[in-house]
Formats: sequence, structure tokens, C-alpha cells
Amino acid sequence: MSEFIINGKKRLSGEAEVQGSKNAALPILAATLLTKGENVILNCPALSDVDAATRILRCLGADVSRQGSALLINCDGISCPVVPDSLMREMRGSIVFLGAMLARCGRARVSYPGGCELGPRPIDLHLKALRALGAEISERHGVLECTASKGLKGAKIALSFPSVGATENIILAAVCADGTTTITNAAREPEVVDLCDFLCEAGAEIYGAGEGTVVIEGVKSLGAASHTIIPDRIVAATLMSAAAVTGSEIVLKDIVASHLGAVIPVFEEAGCEIKSYRGSLRIKAPERLSALSLLRTMPYPGFPTDAQAPLMAVASVCRGTSVFAENIFESRYKHVDGLRRLGADIDIEGKVAVVKGVETLYGAKLQAHDLRGAAGLLIAALCAEGKSRLSGICYLERGYESFETVLSSLGADVMKV
Repeated sequence: MSEFIINGKKRLSGEAEVQGSKNAALPILAATLLTKGENVILNCPALSDVDAATRILRCLGADVSRQGSALLINCDGISCPVVPDSLMREMRGSIVFLGAMLARCGRARVSYPGGCELGPRPIDLHLKALRALGAEISERHGVLECTASKGLKGAKIALSFPSVGATENIILAAVCADGTTTITNAAREPEVVDLCDFLCEAGAEIYGAGEGTVVIEGVKSLGAASHTIIPDRIVAATLMSAAAVTGSEIVLKDIVASHLGAVIPVFEEAGCEIKSYRGSLRIKAPERLSALSLLRTMPYPGFPTDAQAPLMAVASVCRGTSVFAENIFESRYKHVDGLRRLGADIDIEGKVAVVKGVETLYGAKLQAHDLRGAAGLLIAALCAEGKSRLSGICYLERGYESFETVLSSLGADVMKV
């Protein structure tokens, strides 16, 4: 198993390009199932989760190849609407293939998805919505058997929670359904908008993407499209955290500042100077950061739960006390034990974490347990005195492309062994 060796207290400088978004790429790859012809998906990051998605596509009969940062995908040969259990368990996002498979083949068989263990993330919203569109779904021994013998029909669907995955599954199932589908309380994340942009480029009729109500007018078929995936706002927030904890000044290229609308004010509150211009962002951190006020994770446009762990690493070395409230997932404080090993002062009570900033963290042996927690531990190790060893980096590689190389190019001392 690989791990990172991090020698901390290195000042960062220079420029870094932000990779394409993992959370946008996965549903777009699923969406290619609905198209005819060869799709060109540009700025697609080379990640283990993306590799898992391409294996699912190939298993279903698609032709997939990579040319640099582009994926070429032709789904004309799709025949088998069954995803093996071993592939479904590789990532939580695999459930988004369900809606596309039902729409393309009229049936699908999948098992429950895997991925990081972040507490209960039930897919009941997905299944309820697909049933409203006309799907018949039965479960036996953890396997979902789904059919739409009479075809999928447009419906009015009100989500009890603005779930990103459920919104994406509904959109994928509805774009070629008969009639109009309306989603109320839809997820508004940029990744949902990016999915809709790709589908519209392929011939779909979707209105209101990025708003609370999304309307999908079903069309008979979709063609192929060439689409560039949006930059990854969570990777951007993680690199901003790396600059903050090391008192550095760096420039991030290929970002969409509006996607960071809930993140930028947090860094400014900590004392960082931030300027965005022409798709780039410059962050300059002070020698000592100021504490953060109450930081609540919320659905977009609120503060993203995926950025909570890197920002907790930042709060660990702020002057004063910061408070976090995790409102999305129940088990998203697994990185706290690792931060404590580095010397952080953190108390947990239910969904609330109280972080009392310390002047110095110290290197330690660390074990990551999930994707964003791994990023948080890596950020903290960058400002710790001495050497840290971080194992479990397979989690990090699910969402960060060659991150040790990116950090090293900025001056960090991070080596993969």
C-alpha cells in the first residue's frame, strides 16, 4: 500500500491548475449511456473513481478510451443492463447509473453502491422518484431489480431533501421519458448544472438547472456531444487551505470563482487576501490565521460538506476557537483523531466540533479513512513540524489527481512511497 511522507513547514508559492471536477464527471459519464455516437469529455480527471465509472461503462458494452485529459465514449453497443456487485461497491456515485440504464434499456440490475463510509446515505429518494416515473423496483439480497416495461413517463417529483444524486438520477431517467418531469427542491450544485449542460448539448430539453425547480421535457433520443467538465471547486478549496496553513501566496488557475461563493468568505475571515480575475484566483495568507465563526455545512449554495475537513485543518492552527456544524453526513469527523495525533485541540459533541487553535502541530503517523478526511490530514501535515506519514491515500486518489505532484510543484515536501 502506498503512503505519503510529508515534511512540514514549507512555504508554498507559484501557480497550480485545478483539475476537472470528480463530482461532475461521474454523472456525465453515466449520461453518455443515453447518447448515440462518440462523445468527447474534456478535462476529465484521471482518478480511481473515474476509472471505476469507465469500467462500468465497458461492462455495459460501451467503447471507452482516454487521450490525455479527454475521454472518448461511444455507447452504441450497450446491451447488458447489469452492473456486477464488485463494480458497484467501488464508489458511492455508481448509483447514478441506475436512472440512465433504465432510460436506455428499460431495465437494470444493480447492487447497493459502496464508497467512503460517511454514515447512512439511503437511496430511498432515488428509488421513490424512479417509481414515480414508472419504474418497477424490487429488492432481494441487496440487489435492485428495476424495470420500466411500459416506458418511463414524466411526473411531478418533490424531493424532501435537495439530494444531488437523486436530482441527477431523476434528470437522467427523465430526459428521454414520455412527457414533462418537474423536480421541486432540486439540488442546485454546479455539478448538477454541468450534467444538464452536457445533456442539452446532446439534445435534451432541460430548464431551470441550478435553481430549486427543474423542468425536463422528454425527447425521443440524444446525440453525441463534446463537453468540457467544470473545474473542481473542492480541489480548489483544498489548495486554498494548503496556502492558508503554510502562510503562503499561490495562484490557482482554471477556477470558477462563483462556485466558491461560500468558501472564499471563510478564508477572508481567517485573514487571507483573495483576488479572483479571468478564471484565476490569488490567495495570500497571513503569518497567523484568525479563528472562524460558526461554519455550517449545507446544500449548495451553502458551505460544502466536502470542504469541511480541509477547513478544520486550517482552524486547528488559527488564533482562537472555531466551531463546525456538520449537517449533511453523520460520520464525517473521522479525520479528527488524526488531527489530534498532530496536536490539534478538537472536541466533538454530536454534529458539532469545537476547534481551539494551537500555535504548532507536530508530525505523526496518520491513517486516512475517507476521501475528504485524507485531504484534511494532508493539509494539516503540511504545516506540522517534522515528518508525517499518511497511509490510506487510496481514498485521496479517488478525488485528487496526482495531488502530491501538484503540491510539490508549489514547494511542498510531499513524497509518495
